[in-house]
Amino acid sequence: MSPKTLAKFGAAFALAAAILYGFIPESGYGEQNRILLTGSSTIAPLAAELARAYEKAHPGTRIDVETGGSSRGISDIRRGLADIGMVSRALKPTESDLVSHLVARDGVALIIHKTNPVDGLTSDQTSALYTRKIANWSALGGPDQKVVLVHKAQGRSTLEIFLKYFGLSDDDIRPDVVIGDNEQGIKTVAANPSAIGYVSIGTAETAIEHGASIKLLHLDGIAASTALVADGRFPMTRALNFVTKDTSSPKAADFIAFAQSDSADALIRSLAFVPPKR
Repeated sequence: MSPKTLAKFGAAFALAAAILYGFIPESGYGEQNRILLTGSSTIAPLAAELARAYEKAHPGTRIDVETGGSSRGISDIRRGLADIGMVSRALKPTESDLVSHLVARDGVALIIHKTNPVDGLTSDQTSALYTRKIANWSALGGPDQKVVLVHKAQGRSTLEIFLKYFGLSDDDIRPDVVIGDNEQGIKTVAANPSAIGYVSIGTAETAIEHGASIKLLHLDGIAASTALVADGRFPMTRALNFVTKDTSSPKAADFIAFAQSDSADALIRSLAFVPPKR
């Protein structure tokens, strides 16, 4: 083998080693310019829009957003697998090792098929439905059809908000369908005139605007809307948080500062969420 050929092989080997061990980023983006967010599917669409705006203002930065539920966001931050966790609830006392950064607010509301004539439920009626004490819509002024219960999977903060508000445990509920993210819940209810589920108000409003065959139910006489979440009247609300360890990296801290700035308010409203009071 000629010296020239050996030199070419040596250069190729050095380049491959550099990529393998992280000295040269294969994608063209260094790790120092990449931010990874994981967690809540409710927050993910907002995080993606914030990421696009931030990337536009910071050429060379890449922000990736992955879902999997708020529990994944908490776990990934603790294990050092993500820069920012997305958690659509307040942190628990057992999560005091983490720091939450409020980005927006949202409500959780009940949805049914738009052809169902029922317009609202009380807290007692909702509990009775989900514990099978009411099993037919006719008992609530609806059609003579068996109620199909759509319920959230473990690890979803929407589930935790729902159970806490109605004073239920997961063992109290025997669902017909268990779903993951809000979009799956909306598709399931839209496809079944007998179904009832619960999802993010902001996500549901956006889906309805795009023609989804669902409607939001009043809860205890209060309409489910982002407007009433904003003024504090809708009862089942939650914080949408970015979560980090005690000391976040400069790149994560800068993106969080952008997400919490006035310039993010229009994006937050465009996805039917409520900007926090600045």
